[in-house]
Amino acid sequence: MAYVINSDCVSCGACVAECPVNAISEGDGIYVIDPDTCVDCGACAGVCPTGAPNPQ
Repeated sequence: MAYVINSDCVSCGACVAECPVNAISEGDGIYVIDPDTCVDCGACAGVCPTGAPNPQ
């Protein structure tokens, strides 16, 4: 299952640099994860200061 970023996202961008497959991009007010690209590694969740990325 791919990770998703919830509304706790503060758009800091910390997750973008950690994603090994470049699945994260800036959306409308929060970052979003492309579910077709995400490899469910959890790297984004490990660096997020608000815990916004979660397994779907």
